[in-house]
Amino acid sequence: MQEKHITDKIKQSYPFVDIIFGTHTLHKFPENLYKVIQEKRKLEDVIDIEGEIYEGLPIKRDSKIKASVTIMNGCNNFCSYCIVPYVRGRERSRTPKAILEEVKELAKEGYKEITLLGQNVNSYLKIEKEKNKEFEAYEGINSFATLLRAIDKIEGIERIRFVSPHPKDFTDDVIAAIAECDKVCKLIHLPLQSGNTKVLKEMNRKYSKEQYLSLVQKMKSKIPNLTLSTDIIVGFPGETDKEFEDTLDVIKTVKFEQVYMFIYSRRVGTPGDKMENQIPKEKKHKRFDKLKDLVESQIEENNQKYVGTIQKVLVDGKSKNNPNLLSGRTDSNKVVIFKGSTDLIGKMIELKIISEHMWYLKGQIQE
Repeated sequence: MQEKHITDKIKQSYPFVDIIFGTHTLHKFPENLYKVIQEKRKLEDVIDIEGEIYEGLPIKRDSKIKASVTIMNGCNNFCSYCIVPYVRGRERSRTPKAILEEVKELAKEGYKEITLLGQNVNSYLKIEKEKNKEFEAYEGINSFATLLRAIDKIEGIERIRFVSPHPKDFTDDVIAAIAECDKVCKLIHLPLQSGNTKVLKEMNRKYSKEQYLSLVQKMKSKIPNLTLSTDIIVGFPGETDKEFEDTLDVIKTVKFEQVYMFIYSRRVGTPGDKMENQIPKEKKHKRFDKLKDLVESQIEENNQKYVGTIQKVLVDGKSKNNPNLLSGRTDSNKVVIFKGSTDLIGKMIELKIISEHMWYLKGQIQE
């Protein structure tokens, strides 16, 4: 709703809609709903500002085992394919105290795994420092690295994940924290988007193919048992077949554990939408299929290394495809299904991996 053309479309196509509100006025929804009911009128509450972070809003969680915790809102990166900075405003960090109090409360409620969320988590508190707007010191937290270390100490929490970091902000102190914190998972999501330096520049990603590969090498040398996942956009405007091959080259070199693949789609209000040389749909789909084939061949190869190993698995619940089996995930986010009692749900257990099946592993409880 922060995009005017979307608001206009709602008004024109869906005249029965009573309330239109934007990302910065969510906290006022009960008040706005009351006004509409009492005053019997339509209401629009969209404000085009960076907006404060309002604490204490109720959160509906689908799981009793895993929880996501937002640590910052907004984005300052302005990637040319992305609308987020225009609709979510600039980066704003939550206070360290508010984050830690939320995680401690989740630990008391029995949650075992926490995922820290933000458009660019590893720039947590960076903007506040630049604006001399530092928060009151709390448990020594003054950066993303120190936040990870503080959450690592919270009793009851057994796993910590985070998404999404930006390669340009992946500093040595964050790498050290991942390596040294027992609870921080060693699967790191490191968005690539494209493996070609020219395309990356057009995307406004602020790193080159060589810099990305250098970062991967550094992380692999510093973090034991590191696995990586990534995002890839296929068919960005102007991308040539040769430039697309650079993306395949990075995939072959890094051997990602998971790859989230997207066909580029235009988004009104972004620089990418105005670029010439938009790639024809058929060509984008051909490239996507080529990437998919490569990624799936690597997943099959990667999965083989798990067979015969003992893996720590956090048990989520019953398998979605077979209610007679339980399902859980490894540190590297691999789905494992196995036979076991339902009283194991919510517990961290050790399983021997006995076979692999592309999208999941099969495990066995150790006697």
